[in-house]
Amino acid sequence: MPTRILPAVSDPDAVRSLTTLLSQLPDAEPLAPVTDSTQLIDTLARLAAESVDELPEVVVVHERIGPVPALELIREVALRFPAVGVILVTTDVSSGLFSAAMDSGARGLVGLPLGYEELASRVQAVAQWSNGVRRHLGHGSDVFSGVGGTVVTVSGAKGGVGATLTAIQLALAAQASGRATALIDMDLQAGDVASFLDIQFRRSVVDLAAITDISPRVLADAVFRHDTGLALLLAPGDGERGEEVTDRAARQIVSAVRSRYEVVVVDCGAQLSGASAAAVEMADTALLVTTPDVVAVRAAKRTVRMWDRLQIRKAEETTVVVNRHTRGTEIQPPLVQRITGTALAGTAVPANFKELQSAVDAGRIHELDSRSTVKQALWRLAGELGLARAPEGSHRGGRMRGDRGSVSLRRRKE
Repeated sequence: MPTRILPAVSDPDAVRSLTTLLSQLPDAEPLAPVTDSTQLIDTLARLAAESVDELPEVVVVHERIGPVPALELIREVALRFPAVGVILVTTDVSSGLFSAAMDSGARGLVGLPLGYEELASRVQAVAQWSNGVRRHLGHGSDVFSGVGGTVVTVSGAKGGVGATLTAIQLALAAQASGRATALIDMDLQAGDVASFLDIQFRRSVVDLAAITDISPRVLADAVFRHDTGLALLLAPGDGERGEEVTDRAARQIVSAVRSRYEVVVVDCGAQLSGASAAAVEMADTALLVTTPDVVAVRAAKRTVRMWDRLQIRKAEETTVVVNRHTRGTEIQPPLVQRITGTALAGTAVPANFKELQSAVDAGRIHELDSRSTVKQALWRLAGELGLARAPEGSHRGGRMRGDRGSVSLRRRKE
């Protein structure tokens, strides 16, 4: 069976040189070259939508591809199309770049100027790897076609109930399950996602607010790629700029991200804005996080009623998550459900701040110990929502508890 090879090269001279060599390889079937990063992703997404069997076994990325830098492009291809093997062609063959390329997901590196033997050897090895991955995946059942991902919003009944922690851990669980995942910080005045993950950034969601047609290229420029693989679209560093993100802009932004990622988690914070309201209305699943105390539960009830009055979300289409739960408290999850009139997540998150304190203080919440009962509960919740596979032995996920029985978390689309 011939090996299909897709060159991604922007320079015309490099295109001719690479395609000439590829055409000489035994059992090789070079495809028409793509000339920029956007065209590469769009081509792979189109082929994957038809069938994973239509994807090329090998993609050859030239170091001068643009506008997305080569290593970032390789990371995106590896995350979204795990059955495709990527080879980087570069003038820098140092061990440092080799390590960086491998960390990004490349399966091989070939030095410039190109040599037939080296290129043939790498293509053959990468093609064998790709075919093995496809057999393991059962012809690519986990490859995302790039069309219509799932949107989950996380809102807080009031400030400080743990909405941001919940949003981050749900996104991390989804990403760890092999799903291309984006996390949007739509808490525009007081977003804390960057602080929780200890990152410095230049671009934010505000940079997309005035753009009426958000192309994949523009979106890629605004997204921050975290070490965990998460794609982050962050709240502005200057909170007053959050007003630039209108409800219309929020709809366009969420739609653009949804079209590029399999799972989209949106941290909406505790304050209602036009942007967060639009996200909640669009969501497949809308979570409302509360703690089991009188003040927070009353705030949750007010939020649910407000969403209903403003026709943002009906109570029965909202799912309450009880955070910092203990068996000894007088307010238990079933009571929260009766007070709010919402669905109730089957997983309650236990109260154990000592587990979290060092990771929160260091801004490294993504490095929270896997033995943490809080992390285990939030990842179990991700399994319950269908964002990630629930751990073996978990019997609490997958169902909503309520007087009317099980309630689907995915909002029915009219």
